[in-house]
Amino acid sequence: MLNQRIAQWEKMVAEAPDGMSYFSLGNAYKEADRDEEAARAFRKAIEYDNNLSRAYQSLAQLLIKADAKDQAAEVLTKGYVVASRHGDIMPKRAMGSLLEKIGVPIPELAPTEEEAAVELGDDAVLDRRTGQPGPRLPDQPLRGPLGKFIYDHYSQPTWQQWIGQGTKVINELRLDFSNLEHQHIYDLHMMEWLGFTQEEVDEYAKSQSSD
Repeated sequence: MLNQRIAQWEKMVAEAPDGMSYFSLGNAYKEADRDEEAARAFRKAIEYDNNLSRAYQSLAQLLIKADAKDQAAEVLTKGYVVASRHGDIMPKRAMGSLLEKIGVPIPELAPTEEEAAVELGDDAVLDRRTGQPGPRLPDQPLRGPLGKFIYDHYSQPTWQQWIGQGTKVINELRLDFSNLEHQHIYDLHMMEWLGFTQEEVDEYAKSQSSD
């Protein structure tokens, strides 16, 4: 199964390369303990999309494992700034911990996200992927906590971009939505592309219910 996933992502980056495809390929290589190939894939992901905070995190982890701490420090510092600007909480925390682990100071950043959030109206949202305000979706794109999380954190243009990317994922991986496992695969790719985890969705849902 893992080799099949690797082959699928290798095919995708060969035919239609982009940051998310290279990131997914890097994750598959990493899972297969093919660290050098994984590092190259994560670097390519950042070349295509320098806002992919999780690519910085994953690349840095491999560099630390390879005892390339100076390179890891540079990647982590850049990644921490990217994650902070885009509100990617989990990668930001992880990269902050890695910086502390290798003895490198965490960048001091102004609270730009909070300032921007104060200025937003009801029809706008601070997009976690772009780090910029954008028009809010008219309704939740999905049911339940996952749809609420997307509605509150991503703009309409970003969601439309995912629909295009998601169509490519469906076609390349030949997903059938009548298959629950295929639905789960689609959701995982969506969360990877948008840059959040199910853990963040669950934490956000809890914070909303306690307000």
